[in-house]
Amino acid sequence: MDPTTDNAGNTEAPGTARDALEALRAEIAKAVVGQDPAVTGLVVALLCRGHVLLEGVPGVAKTLLVRALASALELDTKRVQFTPDLMPSDVTGSLVYDTRSAEFSFQPGPVFTNLLLADEINRTPPKTQSSLLEAMEERQVTVDGTPRLLPDPFLVAATQNPVEYEGTYPLPEAQLDRFLLKLTIPLPSRQDEIDVLTRHAEGFNPRDLHAAGVRPVAGPADLEAARAAVAKTTVSPEITAYVVDICRATRESPSLTLGVSPRGATALLATARAWAWLTGRDYVIPDDVKALALPTLRHRVQLRPEAEMEGVTADSVINAILAHVPVPR
Repeated sequence: MDPTTDNAGNTEAPGTARDALEALRAEIAKAVVGQDPAVTGLVVALLCRGHVLLEGVPGVAKTLLVRALASALELDTKRVQFTPDLMPSDVTGSLVYDTRSAEFSFQPGPVFTNLLLADEINRTPPKTQSSLLEAMEERQVTVDGTPRLLPDPFLVAATQNPVEYEGTYPLPEAQLDRFLLKLTIPLPSRQDEIDVLTRHAEGFNPRDLHAAGVRPVAGPADLEAARAAVAKTTVSPEITAYVVDICRATRESPSLTLGVSPRGATALLATARAWAWLTGRDYVIPDDVKALALPTLRHRVQLRPEAEMEGVTADSVINAILAHVPVPR
C-alpha cells in the first residue's frame, strides 16, 4: 500500500485534510525507515475508526511507529506491556476508595487515550485480552455498571511476535475480528537497515522523537474532516457485489475452515473507500478493493490443518481468490 499524490477526482481545495495526512509519511520517516505501508495502514484504520494488529519480529520498530504517528498527529498515546499477570483493571481502570470523601472514585486506566499500544497482546490470558473487547467495539468502558466513553479518535494498535509462541495465548477469532487490519511489519531491506544504523551512529535516539525532528503536521480536526470526506466516497453496486463475491469465495475455499464474515465484508468496503480517498478519488475502483484485501481479510480466515502442513498461507488463499473472482468493468 502506497498512496499517490494524484488528485484526480479531488473536490477539495489545496491544503486540506488529505494534504495533512499525506504529510504524515514524510514526518514519520524522520524516525522510522522504510515502513510506508504500515503508516498508510494505520491512517486507513484511523479514517475508518478501526484497530490494527501489527505482526513482526522484535526490533522492527513497531512501538516506535505508533509513537511517531501519535506525535505527528498530535494525539495522546499510552503503552501497555501485556504480561501473564496483567489484570483487566490494569487496562480499563478501577474504582479507588478515597478516604477523605469516604467514596469510591473511578481511576481511568491507560485505555483512556487516543492511540493505545497493546504491546505483545498475546502474552496475557484471555481474561485480560477480553477487557479490550468492549473498548474496541463500543468505544466505552463499563466499570461497576457505569459506561464511560473513550476519547475520539481512539485506536488500539496491538503487536504480536509471529515466531515465539511459548507462554502465549493465541487471540480468539472473536477478538481477531475486532481488528480492522492485520499489518505485517517485515525486516528492512539492506539499504534501509544501513540507513537505520547510520542514523543511530549520528546520534538518533528513538526515545526522543522531538530531537529527531518529528513535529505535528495534522490533528484531530484534519482527521474528522477526512472521515467526513471518506463517507462521501461513492461506491457503485458493482463494487459492492465484488466485495461480497470475494468474501463469499473465502467461505467456499477448500483450504479454509473459517471464511470471512459479513463484518469482514463491511470492513473491506470501508478500507477500500478510505484508500480511494487517500489516492485522490471520490469513487472506489476494483484496484482499491484488491489493495486492501490482504490486510483486511488475512486475520479473518482460518486454514485447515492439512493445508497449513502443505505450506498454504492465508495470504496465498486470498491472492488466489482475487485472481479468480471476476472483476467488474
